[in-house]
Amino acid sequence: MRLPDGRIRKRRRSSNDADSAHALTFTTWRRQPFLASDRACRWLAESIEHARARHHLDLWAFVMMPDHVHLIIWPRAELNLAKLLASVKLPVARRVIAHVRQAAPQRLAVFEDKQPNGACAHRFWQRGGGYDRDLRDAGTIHATIDYIHANPVRRGLVAHPNDYQWSSAAFFTGVREGPLRPDVASIPSPPTHWRFWSVWS
Repeated sequence: MRLPDGRIRKRRRSSNDADSAHALTFTTWRRQPFLASDRACRWLAESIEHARARHHLDLWAFVMMPDHVHLIIWPRAELNLAKLLASVKLPVARRVIAHVRQAAPQRLAVFEDKQPNGACAHRFWQRGGGYDRDLRDAGTIHATIDYIHANPVRRGLVAHPNDYQWSSAAFFTGVREGPLRPDVASIPSPPTHWRFWSVWS
C-alpha cells in the first residue's frame, strides 16, 4: 500500500517491540459493517480506553470504520500484542453478541462461523491478529496518522476527516473532542516539510 508521501507500506508482522510505535489494523467477521452501529463503536471505545491503561500504552490516533479498525499506539512498557488485542477485541465482541442474542436473536446468523464438524461459533472479529506494522520515524508516523484519518473520506462516508465521529482527526485540528483522547504529547514532531494535512484545511 502506498503512503501519502509516496513510500510503500509493507504488509508484515512486527515483533512485540517497545521501542517503536505500532499501526494496528483488524477487521470484523467477514468484513461485515458491525461498527456502523454507534452502540458498538461506543463499546469499542470503552474497551480501547481500558486496554490503554492496563497495557501502559499511549494512543496516538484511531479510526473505527464500519468493517475495520485502525489504531496507532506507542507502548511505554514491553508490549504483548496478543494480550493487548484480546483486551481490545474480546469485551466488545461479547457485549455485541450478547446484546443481539437478547434484543434481535434473528440477526445472530450474520455472526455465525460454522465448522466442518458441525459446531457453530459466533464471531464479531475476523480470526487472527490482523496487521501490525512498526513505525520508527516521524515522517512515517505522521504519514500513517494522516492516511488513516483520510480513510472515511476515501470510502465516501464524509467529505472531510473532521466530520467523521469515530476518529481522532477532529481532535488533531482542535475542532472537537472525540470518543477517545489521543496522547498527542508523546507523538514526535512532524518533519519541517510536512504538508499533507494542509490539503484538508
